[in-house]
Amino acid sequence: MSTPQENARLEQIKRSWDQRRQITDRLSGIKSKIGVYSGKGGVGKTTVSVNLAASLASEGKKVGLLDVDIDCPNANKVLGVTEPADYVDGQIIPAEKWGVKVVSMAFFQEKEDEAIIWRGPMVHNAINQFLQSTEWGELDYLIVDLPPGTSDSPLTVMQTIPMDGFVVVTTPQLLANVDAKRCINMIRKLNLNIVGVVENYTGDIFGEGAGSVLAQEVDTEYLGSIALRQAYQDTSRPTVLLDDEVSSEYDSITTKFRESLKALGREAP
Repeated sequence: MSTPQENARLEQIKRSWDQRRQITDRLSGIKSKIGVYSGKGGVGKTTVSVNLAASLASEGKKVGLLDVDIDCPNANKVLGVTEPADYVDGQIIPAEKWGVKVVSMAFFQEKEDEAIIWRGPMVHNAINQFLQSTEWGELDYLIVDLPPGTSDSPLTVMQTIPMDGFVVVTTPQLLANVDAKRCINMIRKLNLNIVGVVENYTGDIFGEGAGSVLAQEVDTEYLGSIALRQAYQDTSRPTVLLDDEVSSEYDSITTKFRESLKALGREAP
């Protein structure tokens, strides 16, 4: 006869299996799921996520953007979304702007400047709720804007979503590269793919070239650099849709991004 502890354990296993099945069903129409990740905050990870998504959408691709930076969700603001996602009959229907479907924790905050002070299990549950409930439909790419660092939140995403690869964002500073190398090591310890490295904030102020050095050191693709430009002060839409020089940078990055995914056998058909 089973003990109460054994019964509780079996129930937990059943719930976990049901969650994974629901998540798999929700993501079944998505061809490529790509994480955008950094070892530390402030390197422009969300800006890269949004502009990469907008760049792919401008090429006619079906693109979704999932912001799972639960503590500091900002992707909706960078994308310029004014209407939140809908919640209908237990399903989250993504908001959409510039051809990009988007879901973010920001849609479920009462106040924009509210501090989300949650321990790991609460963050884990929120991420699972997004994954179980969101109706994405058919997508070529789902860009996942991850929390920075190597702790519980990004680990939850990596262990829950069957990711096809990660774009790692760094800047020219030494400390950013050290932290980027840490998150690359985390990705590899989990036997997941690295699509490549992007260097953000390149230019006279912070310098340049550290991203390509990092890519060589860890033996991965260098996808390109993104300069620090005044054009980013215009927040009316993603900068890739406003500025020709930024658009050209992202055209080069998305070309190498697709080539790297193809080499990994993960490119959307």
